[in-house]
Amino acid sequence: MLKGKKILLGVTGGIAAYKAVDLVSRLVKGGAEIRIIMTKNACEFVTPLTLKAVSSSRVSVEMFDLNNPIEHIELADWADFTVIAPATADVIGKLAHGIADDLLTSTVLAIKKKILIVPAMNVNMYANTVVQNNIAIMIKRGFLFMEPESGRLACGYQGKGRFPDVNEILYYISSLVDYSRDLIGKKVMVTAGACREYFDPMRFMTNSSSGKMGLALARAAHIRGAEVELITASVTESIPHYLKPKSAVSAEQMFEACSETFPEMDLIFMTAAVTDYTFIEKHEQKVKKDNIDLQINMIRTKDVLQEMGNNKSKNQILVGFAAESDEIERNAGNKLVKKNLDFIVANDIAVSGKDETKVILINQIASEYLTGSKFDVANQIIDIVFEKNIVNCNMEDNDEMSK
Repeated sequence: MLKGKKILLGVTGGIAAYKAVDLVSRLVKGGAEIRIIMTKNACEFVTPLTLKAVSSSRVSVEMFDLNNPIEHIELADWADFTVIAPATADVIGKLAHGIADDLLTSTVLAIKKKILIVPAMNVNMYANTVVQNNIAIMIKRGFLFMEPESGRLACGYQGKGRFPDVNEILYYISSLVDYSRDLIGKKVMVTAGACREYFDPMRFMTNSSSGKMGLALARAAHIRGAEVELITASVTESIPHYLKPKSAVSAEQMFEACSETFPEMDLIFMTAAVTDYTFIEKHEQKVKKDNIDLQINMIRTKDVLQEMGNNKSKNQILVGFAAESDEIERNAGNKLVKKNLDFIVANDIAVSGKDETKVILINQIASEYLTGSKFDVANQIIDIVFEKNIVNCNMEDNDEMSK
């Protein structure tokens, strides 16, 4: 998604400026063209030479250059997308009030395309009413913000203000460079991961779902402006700091969490692999091995997706997921009808757990093949589901008006 994109990176004077080196390296590896503006204070933490060596591109610091007196206009016109990471309280304050006293702030004021701000500072500075008011002003004017992480800061304090994980910044950039925040006002529920049914405290039955597709959908929906409710079973990778998941390990817990959250949602993505059976007898202590064969009796769990399909309203869009080993499209299509889904995403179990995927998005009318990284595919799924939802709603409105 970044290949060929012209990314302008602004680096300001906070301790997190050194992390911009990794961000630049990853953007270059992703195929983006990079240009960099550093404030003079940023040069106290990392040198322009370091960023130039990593990016193999121009790094600008001075506002006044006899060889290029209108560089701020040139850079503003050049960029497809601009990100300031890290962004200090000082620069946020200047941009909120139109102060252009260096190359970075002057360039930003000349930019008409999307600008992402990644604040990083002391927790008390970030929480300060002045800083929060400045952020609110900038959001109202169309700037995009990524909230900082919480944790231990370089100053020794604990709290919100830490520079986000570079992977998450890349997800933000790669999504916002191609997609708008078209899900603002939408409530989206995503289930992710593999449920577990415990036989005793050490042993359980599960499946090979990694949860990556669910996390990709939750990430993409959040970045595009949705209010996301993420319900997770067992997942194999870290959950982004900006998502606040509910844990639902067993099928019963997943059913309860979904039943509580589902009624208020607009879009529902049921990617979690819920176990179909659970143990009749569950042991509080570890079952000891002996010399006789063990017989285990099991019963069906509640069909969470079927319950959602039976109870969804006409204004809700329910998307199921089906991992199949044979006759993928046919089996998934049957599941779509049986469980009263609006869409179903089908994939071969051979791609389970991998970062790259190939899926078939199916509804009652047509099917579409989607390929790429799971994050790329997540954005494609959202685009198609959201677009066709709008079309369907408009058709229903027209039908009502014609009566």
